[in-house]
Formats: sequence, structure tokens, C-alpha cells
Amino acid sequence: MTAQKTRPTAVQWVRTPHQDRSRKTLERLLDSAEALLEERGFDTVSVAEIAQAAGSSVGAFYARFRDKNGLLHHLHERFCEEAMATSDAALAPERWADATVVDILSDVVRSMAEIYRTRRGMFRAFMMVGCTDSRFKERDRRLVQHFLSRLTGLLLARRVEIEHPDPEFAIAFGMELVAGVLRDRYIFDSEAGGVWPAATEALVPELIRAYGCYLGLRGTAEQIPSVPQVVGS
Repeated sequence: MTAQKTRPTAVQWVRTPHQDRSRKTLERLLDSAEALLEERGFDTVSVAEIAQAAGSSVGAFYARFRDKNGLLHHLHERFCEEAMATSDAALAPERWADATVVDILSDVVRSMAEIYRTRRGMFRAFMMVGCTDSRFKERDRRLVQHFLSRLTGLLLARRVEIEHPDPEFAIAFGMELVAGVLRDRYIFDSEAGGVWPAATEALVPELIRAYGCYLGLRGTAEQIPSVPQVVGS
């Protein structure tokens, strides 16, 4: 009888440890700003609201940030640091000892979709400021390279499963396609004329299937069951 594969334990988002009182105040301001960004756009959130939600003061805010854009830089820097630490934990080879490429892609795409869905307000603010700010672009570049290096190493260890003639390029390009769809769906609220599935439960399996088929994984379509489309997101 064939032994049943054990799914890796779920990886939680890695948060920055809080140290002294000043650092805790900074983290509360960043947490409050992130929560408010999920409710409203960056332009409509005031410094006073951020400070009040953090149980702090406007003076404490300006002691740490020049303005809201300064806070957004700190928020983006924290996100990138935590995302890299989370990638290290999620893509550690020991978590995937007996896993296939499809197993890994399924976990990665589902996790990415959840991050985009639950933090869309923050991502919108990042894109609004970051499209003209080289510091945002450089942090994003480092994050993408870090994540791709971990994912590529994990998948190339299973090179025999991948039939694409250039697997390293395909892994990176396929991930770019997945990220593009998730950005359009969750950050820009695009419905693509009603072609894309409305709900995460329906969209994610299709993204996994598309990525797997592009890599040339045998039996991808059969391994990823379709989920009936659910109204809403």
C-alpha cells in the first residue's frame, strides 16, 4: 500500500519582532495605517486618524515620519522584509521533501491570492506612490528576486517533472503571469468583461492549472479540480 503524502504545515506570515517602546509605537502606527488603507484610499486617510487608531499622537507620528509618504515608505519596507522572511519559511526545502511541482505551485498561488485579496488597499497605495519612486521599485525588485530564487531552486530540484525547454525562464515568466492576473483582479478590481472567475475559490485553481500546463507538467489539468464559480469575491 502506497504511503499517503503529508501536506506541509501552514506557514504564517512572519512579523517583525517588537523590541523597545519606541519600536512598538512605530509598529502600532504602521499597523493602524495598513488597517485604514483596507477601508479607504490613501488620500482619504489623515495623519490624525492614523495616530488615533494607534493610540498615539500626531506629535508621535511626526517624530517618526516626515509625512504620510514617509510612513508609506516604512510600511513598504516592512512588508518587503516580512515577505522575504515568509518566503524563506514557506519555500524551505525540508517542508516539501515528498511534494510534486503541482503541490508546491498550489500552495504558492493560493497564498499569493490570499495576500493580494486581504491587503489590496495597501498594495494600491504602494502602486500609486511607487510607480514614480525608485526606492519602491528597488525594494520590489529585491523582493521578487529573493522569492524567485527560492521558488526556482525548489522547482528545479524536480526538473524531471517539467517539460518546458527552458524551465528557469518558465518558472519566472509563469509567476509573472500569475501575479499580473492577481493584481488585475484584486488591486484594480478588473472583471475582464466577466471572463475571469469572480471568486478566489474559482480563480485560484485555474491559475494553478495554467501555470502547471505552461511549465509542461504532465497531468496538471487532472490534478487540479475545477471549482464552480461563486458570485462575489
